[in-house]
Amino acid sequence: MTHCAWTRHPRSSLVICPGQEPDRKSGSAAAPGPQRKPTEGEIVMQRMTRRGMEWLSAAADDPAQCRQIWADDPRMPCLLATGRLFDVVSVDQRLGLEMFDRLLRSGLPFGPSVVDRKAQRVGFFLGSNSRDTFAHFLGRETPSPPPYRYLGHGSAVVVPGPIPLSADRYQWLRAPTRRPEANPLRPVALATALVASAELLARIDRFDEQYPTPYAAVAALPEETTTDAG
Repeated sequence: MTHCAWTRHPRSSLVICPGQEPDRKSGSAAAPGPQRKPTEGEIVMQRMTRRGMEWLSAAADDPAQCRQIWADDPRMPCLLATGRLFDVVSVDQRLGLEMFDRLLRSGLPFGPSVVDRKAQRVGFFLGSNSRDTFAHFLGRETPSPPPYRYLGHGSAVVVPGPIPLSADRYQWLRAPTRRPEANPLRPVALATALVASAELLARIDRFDEQYPTPYAAVAALPEETTTDAG
């Protein structure tokens, strides 16, 4: 889903991605501040639970070393292979955030979701070997699907640490809290949300092109319509 300068953890062979600077005062992850209500459009930070961490780290070559890295620095992103426990569908950030909001509001089933703020990409986790099912239902929705990347066997994805902070490059939109249950509706829901969200954004873009100023749409209405509205 993204690229960065890979390094290796000094006590293991696990690849890590230094996508953000640690808290210089503490030398590790800073303690979380008091909770507040997020503003409109703001990404709400999420954290992995212990059960979620155990599940996700199982995708590493050495799960124990992966968990040790996160114990040393809970903000540390890591590169994990896809296709073992999960696949990932990666899309542009604007489209991904619209998909996430649509899935959340509709109550459709979907799994962990991540955002890479620098690359401006959003990744949605699916069960491993979901490529054919996802592609099938995507093809049923449209013959011309929106651009996306499917990360399965032979690929990898950068995942945030268990406790990312608001300024970090990699963040959880929905963090793993446990081993996700197998649900055949997840690829269906994701394919549907991908097409529906892309269509909505395309309509908004066409409207913005046609009416570049806030009052251009009102000015284009017939005179009797604007008079009645007043």
